[in-house]
Amino acid sequence: MCEYDGKQFVGIDLHRKRSVIVCQTDTGERLSAVRIVNDPVALGLQLEKAGPNPEVVLEATYGWYWAVDALKATGATVHLAHPLGVKGFRYRRVKNDVRAASDLADLLRMHRLPQAWIAPPSVRELRELVRYRAKLVAIRSGFKAQVHAMLGKAGLLIAASDLFGVEGREQLQKTPLAGPYAQRVASLLHLIDVLDAEEAVFTGRISEQLREHDGYRAIQALPGVGPILAAIFVAEIGDVSRFAGPERLCSWAGLTPRHYESDTVVHRGHITKQGSKLVRWATVEAIQRKTTAKIAADRMRIEARRGKSIAKIAAARKLLTLVYYGLRDGEIRALAKDAAWAVRTRYARGRRQVWPPSRRGRSLD
Repeated sequence: MCEYDGKQFVGIDLHRKRSVIVCQTDTGERLSAVRIVNDPVALGLQLEKAGPNPEVVLEATYGWYWAVDALKATGATVHLAHPLGVKGFRYRRVKNDVRAASDLADLLRMHRLPQAWIAPPSVRELRELVRYRAKLVAIRSGFKAQVHAMLGKAGLLIAASDLFGVEGREQLQKTPLAGPYAQRVASLLHLIDVLDAEEAVFTGRISEQLREHDGYRAIQALPGVGPILAAIFVAEIGDVSRFAGPERLCSWAGLTPRHYESDTVVHRGHITKQGSKLVRWATVEAIQRKTTAKIAADRMRIEARRGKSIAKIAAARKLLTLVYYGLRDGEIRALAKDAAWAVRTRYARGRRQVWPPSRRGRSLD
């Protein structure tokens, strides 16, 4: 790398096996472009040549954890580029790794870089536990669906509220399946038992890690939010103070509608569905179970005007707003107001039921 006394801006095009490092001056002059084999030591040695406290940017792509940790160990100021914010460069007629790294350095140098949040190691570790548990549950659900499919092929119907509970298992043992069908069901039940055990282990680890988390305990006071959904909110959201308000959190979670405006044309479409899929699923799952009296009333009111789907998403945004305050403050003061509102509403409904009919339009004789 060339000698340069000023602050250097470094763009890194990170890949699975190799990466390209481009160094620039504060005026955009390229100092060097180097390709390295991915290795923390090799990356650190290259950054040492970029001078003291360089500004470094890489895209939030496959395997960025190790690269960010290695860069921070060198004393560099690390920025993580949001993939959706820089996707415009991918449509160039000519695209190569050096140009991609230069584009990232240019955006950082001109203060136009769309940045993603760099989660600290503790949050990343919690996310791994929560996401892996969710993956185990999804795989187990697929195996259970296969058991139902086998019974359907045989024309069998087991009258049990939970086919995989104690009573359901007993009836499955007595089911007249033979040959490959019986072998497949037995194998599936064995795999389900294994996944049950693994899921219980990771559920315990998550609970242990969040035992002293104030926000985790606070948001469980919300109706419909239990330990599992609360763990998803804590892990995926991370430091809630990075959001200026609950509306920013809802936008990050992809629960706000798309907005396209050009001159006199304005289009507002479906929700963006960008951000954490687990957070969106958790909010919708929570309001489907049970929710506060105020959110339930608002949902019914919106459903009467706009339909079930829009009302469901609106209720999910309201719930995520309460989650924001619970994680920020360690308590949800709106729940006390909601209880008082519910009492007043029930009282008002009771008075309307026993109140005498209106005399409007009647004779006063």
